[in-house]
Amino acid sequence: MKSLLTKAELIAFETEIAGCFNKALIKAPIHLYNGNEDEILKVFRDVNEEDWVLCSWRSHYQCLLKGVPKERLKSDILAGRSISLCYRDYRIVSSGIVTGVLPIAVGIALDIKRRGGTNRVFCFMGDMTSESGVAHECVKYSVNNKLPIRFIVEDNGKSVCTNTREAWGLGKLTYEGPPDGYITYYRYDGSKYPHAGSGVRIQF
Repeated sequence: MKSLLTKAELIAFETEIAGCFNKALIKAPIHLYNGNEDEILKVFRDVNEEDWVLCSWRSHYQCLLKGVPKERLKSDILAGRSISLCYRDYRIVSSGIVTGVLPIAVGIALDIKRRGGTNRVFCFMGDMTSESGVAHECVKYSVNNKLPIRFIVEDNGKSVCTNTREAWGLGKLTYEGPPDGYITYYRYDGSKYPHAGSGVRIQF
């Protein structure tokens, strides 16, 4: 994207939303980012305005970097839509359903290829989601059919409170490693904010 926010601006937005949550101004779960600013900014240097961005229940940074105005995004979060933010005019889709956006991302990429389009799809997923059967099928189909899609695995080491590697008996995640054209992987420390909360008040 041509006009990326700064790392400080991303952090400031999440800090503001955390404050709203802790003042009970948000009557629904929220999922906040922290510790991955450098990595996600690097990913978005390759994202163009006409590209699609699909993500899960943690998508505030993606929305901001795709161009959604801060006040519009904040208003939707305050209205309880933090984990299901969708903006057709900015080509961004998110879902609170585990693996929910993955098949949709593949479908959009397939449509782009069939139409001879030049835009792409960027699909974000967490580390536990990346080990699911749906993720493996979507990645395999995309690679074998040479679809214009890039998957980004964001690894905070856990799913809610479950250690991903311990759950699967893995020393290394399936897609952990350097970028290969289809998969971008990065690990970050998201311990500042717990699952569905902002560090002080937890609401499910």
